[in-house]
Amino acid sequence: MSAPTEPRLPLTGVRVLEFTHMVMGPTCGMVLADLGAEVIKVEPPGGDKTRDLPGLGIGFFRSFNRNKKSVVIDIATEEGRATAAELAGTCDVVLENFRPGLMASFGLDYATLSARFPRLIYVTHKGFMPGPYENRLALDEVVQMMGGLSYMTGPVGRPLRAGTSVNDIMGGMFGAIGVLAALRERDFTGRGQEIQSALFENCVFLAAQHMQQYAMTGEAPPPMPSRVSAWSVYDVFTLAGGEQLFIGAVSDKQFLTLCRVIEAPELAADPALATNALRVAVRPELLHKLGAILQHHRVQDLAPRLEAAGIPYAPIVRPDQLMDDPHLQASGGLVPMQTDDGGTTDVVLLPLRMDGRRPGVRRPLPRVGEHTEEILAGLARHVPA
Repeated sequence: MSAPTEPRLPLTGVRVLEFTHMVMGPTCGMVLADLGAEVIKVEPPGGDKTRDLPGLGIGFFRSFNRNKKSVVIDIATEEGRATAAELAGTCDVVLENFRPGLMASFGLDYATLSARFPRLIYVTHKGFMPGPYENRLALDEVVQMMGGLSYMTGPVGRPLRAGTSVNDIMGGMFGAIGVLAALRERDFTGRGQEIQSALFENCVFLAAQHMQQYAMTGEAPPPMPSRVSAWSVYDVFTLAGGEQLFIGAVSDKQFLTLCRVIEAPELAADPALATNALRVAVRPELLHKLGAILQHHRVQDLAPRLEAAGIPYAPIVRPDQLMDDPHLQASGGLVPMQTDDGGTTDVVLLPLRMDGRRPGVRRPLPRVGEHTEEILAGLARHVPA
């Protein structure tokens, strides 16, 4: 009896060559790899410096480089560039996220490679698309400040970046979306194309709803901490023992249900609080009254009652606490991966299900240059690293 085979993944047979570091480009490669593509990560001698980042960057490499193969090629040398170009010719897709002009200086840009390999799909991940800003160097934090996100996140006068690399990650996702579309288009045209994904444009897309708010009202939207809420109960409350809980009651029915759950019949019976519009008009006073009541409730007691009653709520959870989240564990969204040092860590999978399953971890995190001989052995020009 033959051994069971793993289900075929959507991008099985697609080969990707990845010249990336940090977060944006690696995210694109990881999405494609998780969906079944063979992703070959080109690292310089000594390895991608992202592997050794300290502090907040320590988890970058493990988070965004699973399911890939590692090849060491020194593209700073003529021999390495020739090898990389030949390897690109065996691939469907090339990814890069280095500073503007660098890949062109190496002869590994789209214009050069596509002249030899017209079916090649080439994704550049940059700070800005073509325009006045295109030669600026950018970081996630830079474009958050430029793209309206930091202004909308912090209090008035205190712009605040989001607490994770939202534009880097989303920029990689948009790069992957572009690859999927280009692969489909190539089926009809027989030709590849260049795809551009950029941090600034990504961030502006996130702020688009606020831009339209201004276009429709003529008034600049205030930062989220100063916003005029559309709902009367939509806030974080401090409960007994200093624990915090977000509670939202976004309809008249939910408000009455909340009053019943927290045993506040006087609020439910108050005609001045009969509709959401009336409650919004006295929102500060209402939140003060609710806070005075909720400070006597414990989160562990109140949360299940809110859930049973259908009231939106959420504890304030730290990232470290998510490692033990029961829903992530039960839904298969957090799974073990062997690391490049031989250990094991739990990693977060793509937030999607396909045909009832989650695209998962298929191979250990690659060691530096682990697959160099395997990948380069098939080339006519095989230059050792």
